[in-house]
Amino acid sequence: MNLQTSERLFAEARTLLPGGVNSPVRAFRAVGGQPIFVERGEGAYLVDVDGNRYVDYVLSWGPLILGHAHPDVVAALHNAILRGTSYGAPCPQEIELAKLIIQAMPNLEMVRFVNSGTEATMSALRLARAYTGRSKIVKFEGNYHGHADLLLVQAGSGVATLGLPDSPGVPAATVADTLTARYNDLGAVEAIFERMGGEIAAVIVEPVAGNMGLVPPQPNFLAGLRKLTQEAGSLLVFDEVMTGFRVHPGGAQTLFDIIPDITALGKVIGGGLPVGAYGGPRAIMEMVAPAGPMYQAGTLSGNPLAMTAGITTLRGLSAPGVWKGIERQGARLMAGLAAAAEESKIPVQISRVGTMFGMFFADRPVTDWPTAKRADTQRFARFFQAMLAGGVYLAPSQFEAGFLSSAHGEREIDQTLAAASEAFAGLASS
Repeated sequence: MNLQTSERLFAEARTLLPGGVNSPVRAFRAVGGQPIFVERGEGAYLVDVDGNRYVDYVLSWGPLILGHAHPDVVAALHNAILRGTSYGAPCPQEIELAKLIIQAMPNLEMVRFVNSGTEATMSALRLARAYTGRSKIVKFEGNYHGHADLLLVQAGSGVATLGLPDSPGVPAATVADTLTARYNDLGAVEAIFERMGGEIAAVIVEPVAGNMGLVPPQPNFLAGLRKLTQEAGSLLVFDEVMTGFRVHPGGAQTLFDIIPDITALGKVIGGGLPVGAYGGPRAIMEMVAPAGPMYQAGTLSGNPLAMTAGITTLRGLSAPGVWKGIERQGARLMAGLAAAAEESKIPVQISRVGTMFGMFFADRPVTDWPTAKRADTQRFARFFQAMLAGGVYLAPSQFEAGFLSSAHGEREIDQTLAAASEAFAGLASS
């Protein structure tokens, strides 16, 4: 595989950008080699600057549920951009996208748009503190909620992939009110609430963890969090930036029938453009300025381009059979990967929830961050490179989820499974 142009661009990028990238996981450090530089995306495929073509299971880390450059999204954006890129004033598209989200997640009565998942979770927790008058937050090991200072404690995703400490530059006082517990360990959360339940403003959780690899919740874990927070007068915040419209058309809260107090969203609702949102019942959301005293603002929030891409994506996703079709291809992909691994006698743990999937090179089930960390990252790195050589682009980290789109059809799944069979066979012989 020729990667000369990517290599040249990466060498130049490292002189201009820290580590040569603008998001750390993209640097390929965890899997060896150098990142590919992308020229374009087409449906289920990425094409790099050297002309290599890959079936893409990263999909811009989740937003592109209709695939790259979907014709309807491109046409809608073309029409929108002719009317301007940003107004700094309300536009009708904000109302339309809000209605689509509220229809899909009817426990939401109001939403506030922001520009990223980090902004969404940060603002949701500020709102929880304002509403409850309390300061402490509970989060879970291996759950990543963006790079806000108060949340860079026992974070997963890029922090875990690169083997970094939680982060220099975060003052101890900033995280003094952030408490951590083990994901899927309800007993640990109960112990925290027994000690200081009256001080806890909120529990924030990825209802399906996607930032330490894909780790589904254990039975009764989410229901237990709901019960604990209600009894203590705390709020339950679901970080559905990744899971919203991915694990179910109504999010994880619909899939598991758990109603959080505040929901953070992103990814799919922007259709590939930068966007985030947080929402909940009217009584809570009317604490947000200018309706209430909790301040939060953003110049580009609700800009017409992101709103247009989100509207078009959610409409396309709601067309008959689209979401179920993606999930069906996901089931076929997981079954094929499991069969290929078993044939080569390579121990793997494979999971899928809706249109998200994950695979750990481990011989025991992965249910939390400590068990995720026991996965064989070196074996994953070899598997990743073999898949890349076979024309399949996975996330360059053992601790990231994979995604499918409506553009992934039989041909793409066939190519992926053929590459996986060779990759597993290569691991077995090495």
